[in-house]
Amino acid sequence: MVNHLLKRAHERQRPILEPAPGIGLALSRLHEACGPARYTFALWLAHHTRGPVFWIAPNWSAAPLNPDGMTQFVNPGRFTFITPRRSEELLWTMEETLRAGLVPLVVADLPGLPALTPVRRLHIAAETSMRETGQTPLGLILTPSNGGAQGVESRWHMAQAHSAEEDAWTLTRLRARTDPIKCWKVTGLPQKPQLASYSAKIKTT
Repeated sequence: MVNHLLKRAHERQRPILEPAPGIGLALSRLHEACGPARYTFALWLAHHTRGPVFWIAPNWSAAPLNPDGMTQFVNPGRFTFITPRRSEELLWTMEETLRAGLVPLVVADLPGLPALTPVRRLHIAAETSMRETGQTPLGLILTPSNGGAQGVESRWHMAQAHSAEEDAWTLTRLRARTDPIKCWKVTGLPQKPQLASYSAKIKTT
């Protein structure tokens, strides 16, 4: 019983990246972003971190980031783009980067859903960095469609909802360890984000 209480106390003290009130991602853990605006979600997180960002994507990817489009959210000069030739090297590269603890945000753009064992290894790598170096890197995997990777700390779906009057997005927290599913309409990115509760929910299978 004592060990259980100590573990829960440790989890409550874990630092959080909070790009807006109510949107919190535990550091030194692996999270997932999906949906057609998942790149926007990743850039929004990058806006709220300091230092370099490693962006890992297969070298056959058809949708590399456009520096001109990135500048609204973040200085492209902060990014190091890594393009492994083989799919199995994507998560290996992410794991090694998280373990080193030198980069506050590590993003991997995946062509499919990872298995549970690699996800667990990524959690361990990020937590090892926190324990051994004092750094708290955040890992984010970008997955197709509505995502569904097993074992992630949280899963977020983001989609465009722009109109003639404003730039807007719908953001849905599909999974979190301690929070329920919730949807928001998001405006004012990235400088002055405003969130309004949204009734529609993403259909999951």
